[in-house]
Amino acid sequence: MEHVPPPAEELALLDSELVRLDARRAQLLTRRAWLVQVLSTATAPPAAGPGPRPESRGPVAGAFGPPVAPAPVRGVQNVLLVLGGLLLTVAALAFTLVSWGDMGIGGRSAVLTALTAAGLGAPALLLRRKLSSTAEALAALTSVLMVLDAYALYVAAMLGTDGAGYAGTAAAVLAVLWAAYGLLLDRLRLPLPLAVFAAQLPLVLWTWAAGGGPLWFSGALLATAALDGVVALRAGRASVRVMACAALCATGGAGLLLAFGESLTASGPADAVAPGALLLAGAALAVAGARGARLPFAVAGGVVAGLAAVAAVGGVPAAGLPDGWPVPAYLLCAGALLFAVRAPLGAGAVRGLRWASGLVAAGAVLVSLPPVTVVAAGPVTRLGAPWSGVPRDGARGAVGATDLPWAEMAYAPVVLLLAAVACGAAFRWWEGLPRWAGPVAVPGPAWRGAAGSAAVALGWAGLMVLPAALDLSFAAALAVQLVLVVAAFGVVVGALRGGALGVAWTAGVVGAGGAVGAGLLALATEAATYTAFGLLVAVFVMLAVALDRQEGASAVAVRASACAAVVCAAVLPAALGASLELVVYETAPLLLVVPAVTVLLGARLKGHPVALPVEVTGAAAGAAAVAAAAGDVRFLALVLALCGVLAAGAALRPERRPFAGYLATGLFVMAAWVRLSLSGVSAPEAYTLPVTVPALVVGVLRRRDPSASSWTAYGAGLSVTLVPSLGAAWTDAHWTRPLLLGVAALVITLAGARLRLQALLVLGGTVLALDALHELTPYVVQVVGALPRWVAPALAGVLLLAVGATYEKRLRDARRVKEALGRMR
Repeated sequence: MEHVPPPAEELALLDSELVRLDARRAQLLTRRAWLVQVLSTATAPPAAGPGPRPESRGPVAGAFGPPVAPAPVRGVQNVLLVLGGLLLTVAALAFTLVSWGDMGIGGRSAVLTALTAAGLGAPALLLRRKLSSTAEALAALTSVLMVLDAYALYVAAMLGTDGAGYAGTAAAVLAVLWAAYGLLLDRLRLPLPLAVFAAQLPLVLWTWAAGGGPLWFSGALLATAALDGVVALRAGRASVRVMACAALCATGGAGLLLAFGESLTASGPADAVAPGALLLAGAALAVAGARGARLPFAVAGGVVAGLAAVAAVGGVPAAGLPDGWPVPAYLLCAGALLFAVRAPLGAGAVRGLRWASGLVAAGAVLVSLPPVTVVAAGPVTRLGAPWSGVPRDGARGAVGATDLPWAEMAYAPVVLLLAAVACGAAFRWWEGLPRWAGPVAVPGPAWRGAAGSAAVALGWAGLMVLPAALDLSFAAALAVQLVLVVAAFGVVVGALRGGALGVAWTAGVVGAGGAVGAGLLALATEAATYTAFGLLVAVFVMLAVALDRQEGASAVAVRASACAAVVCAAVLPAALGASLELVVYETAPLLLVVPAVTVLLGARLKGHPVALPVEVTGAAAGAAAVAAAAGDVRFLALVLALCGVLAAGAALRPERRPFAGYLATGLFVMAAWVRLSLSGVSAPEAYTLPVTVPALVVGVLRRRDPSASSWTAYGAGLSVTLVPSLGAAWTDAHWTRPLLLGVAALVITLAGARLRLQALLVLGGTVLALDALHELTPYVVQVVGALPRWVAPALAGVLLLAVGATYEKRLRDARRVKEALGRMR
């Protein structure tokens, strides 16, 4: 009867057997790998002895143990071969340069022939014996010897000939010999790349020997590059292709740059024809190479062909144009280059042509930006001289750009507007691009948004710099700036309706920048200030309303527009004060018109998201009014009281009451303090204690409500007396007031700690600490002055070490203090 184990037991047996088989298989694979390595690195069979040969276990510990790593035989061999080759090369150089003159013509010929013949024949024998590294070393040495032979031949028999011409001929002969030698012994890796390298020299050297000019050198380099391109496309060995590609980039790039330089310096269109022909020849070679290359190289070839074609065609009319105006000529040629996308040039080449057109357009825009930056940043100079009158030099004087060479920079608006029109056309007819471009892939929708954004930015830049380029009047420049602001914000609304979010953001940014520039520019005259800022207020208000009603508009944009309207409105009362020839502090009450209007608007808008930003911006205008009134104490007290009235009015609304109520109280208190200081009161307690006592009584009654905090009940009452008394104590030369204030603050602090009232503890502790600091400061200064100078940094270092060593404990203590304060009422 056959025994069948239970499934669990049978599964365990199978798992153990599989583990044993895996271990055995790993041992066998390890042994096999070692045997393969031994067979591949063996250079000669071991000598056979007369007796039986013992079995070789190899460098292993056991029968199937892991093999010990063999010595790096091939690495050591390569090092030895390189060192030997270098020594022989040095010896050959020394022989040729030093000992050559001690031998007759027969000895020289015999030595050269023997060395060269031996060097050329030895690698073949070494390759048969599979000594490839030694063969490579001898081949390298033979290559050096062949160069030395050419040099020795020139010194011995051809010193009277032209050196450049002889060098070119020698390079051509060596290139042919190395190419034939490399094809004959195809296992050698060095001769064919050396042949490619030597082939770069003949045409250039022959041109030099013939005294050719830059155009001849350009033609020689382009012809050499064409030869390199054929080798790069046809060669089968990777090292040859790499060398040919590197040589192609060097010679082709140098040839095209030489031709382009001649095209740029041509004295007229006729002189630019020959460089243009060379550039077109280079473009044709690049396109021909791109058709048979892989996609990345085909794209690179298309880029080179496109740039060369633009330089060739645009260089002819550019040579007859004044300075600066060749840029639009090249830009138009770049635009015409896009019509080549339907030509049967291959997808990679066409894509490269498209990139070349974009690069030329980007370069034209970049060289046109300097006047734009000057015109955009120029209005900042108006801040130093507001209302100084209409600039004498018109639009250029308004932006401080009278010294610029505008005759050479007048092309800038033309280039920018042409680029804007092209980008705008692409954005408008984007859906028709696939039919026009044919089989070439059209970029995705994200590129359409980029084209629209570029059209807006470039159009704004071109139109902004146009008045200065045309030398228009100041009024025309300001009018253009304001019209651009209105147009940009109109584009914002239209783009949002069309779903072009990127275009809308770009238009908003340039519109905001234009508004800042127009506002600064309008500071030149009084009438321009009122006109410009009045118009900007209306524009920003309409923009905020339009964005608020537009679905999909960002809430941030709506708030920013509303706040910008408030900022522009704040300039108008300041300008009114300047028109009335008021002093700065006398203008401060006029500035409070803006926060008053924003408070009313906040009450009207109520829960609208724009209400809070508008009120905050109005409060900033109120802060500016307080700062303006700081020059006169009377006006400061008045402005603080008026700000308190506005804050109290805002506190009537439940959603603003928690913050506005405290703000109103603080403003009224500060107004009272300022007024007391103005009246020459030296004992403010006589005026503050009658307010503090009833306020504290009201606070005690308010504390019957469990939800009322100690700050609500006692904060205002205590602050009315403690803060003015602290200010008086800091300016009091006697000790009585600081002592009484310190005792009162200590009592308040202890009461806050005993009754667990946060307001009493914080206010009393703060006033007590500041009062003690004021009293102890003179003594601390005396002690510090008496100590050596090294004591202060030493004490600081000890303090830092102590804090660092107990950092975690101090952090926990700080958390406990914070939690204890938080638990107080």
